[in-house]
Amino acid sequence: MPNKDIKLVSVPSPNFVPERDLGKPLVLEVSHLGIDFGGLTAVDDFNMAIGATEIAGLIGPNGAGKTTVFNLLTKVYQPTRGTILLNGKDTAGMNTIQVNREGIARTFQNIRLFDSLTVEDNVKIGLHNSMNYHMYHGILRLPKYWKEEKAAHEKAMDLLKIFDMEDMANAKAGSLPYGAQRRLEIVRALATSPKLLLLDEPAAGMNPSETAELMENIEKIRDTFQIAIMLIEHDMNLVMGVCESIAVLNFGKIIAKGTPAEIQNNPQVIEAYLGAKKEED
Repeated sequence: MPNKDIKLVSVPSPNFVPERDLGKPLVLEVSHLGIDFGGLTAVDDFNMAIGATEIAGLIGPNGAGKTTVFNLLTKVYQPTRGTILLNGKDTAGMNTIQVNREGIARTFQNIRLFDSLTVEDNVKIGLHNSMNYHMYHGILRLPKYWKEEKAAHEKAMDLLKIFDMEDMANAKAGSLPYGAQRRLEIVRALATSPKLLLLDEPAAGMNPSETAELMENIEKIRDTFQIAIMLIEHDMNLVMGVCESIAVLNFGKIIAKGTPAEIQNNPQVIEAYLGAKKEED
């Protein structure tokens, strides 16, 4: 069911954010973003703003350019044109590592865990931004190394508790059930202390029970960490149930924006998903 009682308000750009985020700095502001691959324009004139604690959705038919947008935001691809402001800072010229340090983390359509490492070690990899010791501290096992390792262990366990996964800490990541692997990838992303978490089809492969639990966890993450979340998803029950604003992409262009209720009743969106209605004889 669509979220109810959502009110979007104008911000100083052609975008909207939830009313509670009015007056807070935008976590993301994208203006006229586009990318060309040879003669093909994959994304064109993409504009979006995301409030400090907003849960936003990006939907569209297969091949619409949704994952390409995520790749542009995280600098897997460098845009051909346009501007990406993260917490008011222009990310032009940044690479994936730099933009992660500035506050964007993501998950992927295809799970990318270190299968042979433990669950805890996968989370610790995400903590690299906060680890503060030199290589020689680790080689010589100096006190600073042990202090940082203890802090990393405690932080990893705290993050795993969010998904009730602390009992799995010593299991190999590759041995986990599919749904648990999905959750672990989100935990690892959270370990980088993002201001904006990008989830690329987080419910893919999940059963209805797991999807319902994921919806609760997305809201829990937002409320616990006070961060913004943007997701790509084909499960419309999840999108309509958890997202406060939705942008619809088709052939690389945004064709509609609004609340879940507005998007569900938008003729352009219905046509993009279902095709144009044939005229009756």
